[in-house]
Amino acid sequence: MSAALELETGDPLLAEVAAHGFARLPGPVLEARLRLSPEALADFAGSWERLETDRFMADGGRYRRRRHANFAARAGVPGHVRGPHRPHFQAVVHNSLNGGVERWFAPVEDAVGEGPVLQALLDLGRSVADAGTPGADWFVEMHQFRIEAVAGAPGFPTPEGVHHDGVDYVLIGMIARTNLEGGETLITDDAGAELARFTLLDRLDTAFIDDRRVMHGVTPVQPADPALPSCRDVLVITWKRMGG
Repeated sequence: MSAALELETGDPLLAEVAAHGFARLPGPVLEARLRLSPEALADFAGSWERLETDRFMADGGRYRRRRHANFAARAGVPGHVRGPHRPHFQAVVHNSLNGGVERWFAPVEDAVGEGPVLQALLDLGRSVADAGTPGADWFVEMHQFRIEAVAGAPGFPTPEGVHHDGVDYVLIGMIARTNLEGGETLITDDAGAELARFTLLDRLDTAFIDDRRVMHGVTPVQPADPALPSCRDVLVITWKRMGG
């Protein structure tokens, strides 16, 4: 792991996750913290134009495009190693709509998976996970999502509702909102009591979530101007402790 991305004890990001089970980091702050170049960010965001339709929606919807990759991170070993392409699987208890089946999505492009933006975000998210669960080996999944909406047909970022992902830690990063209304992120406890409600607006506005402690969901989206295309592009990375 890059020494520049290791988090010091007392770091506000770690403190927020430890205290509340989640934290938010504004995009400009994260961009400066990771020293990401505008050119690299533009290339990274541009890859969302090449996602493929999610054909595993049990509600019959065709409003979601995505790509998927998996990585392993071993305790004491820097970085993340990409694994062979495999299906994404969630238990029904964690995804009442699409759980219980192996879902084969298009793989994340090699240039995206190896690029500086994703690698920096993987390292930062791992620092959060390692601080909360020291000494763990991690199975990591990375998802690129695009939710599309048109007049009279909203898009559903979390059609399964407010939920746990069944992992340990989750990073949710905004990539782009185009002609969009809605898309509020909700954080609740297991009883459904609302802990926070906010909207990720700017590029790299990011939420870090301890999935063991809190649930999350996102409200539907619709076009701000019904005559124009509308979409919500988001990056999701999850860390699950191997053997846990």
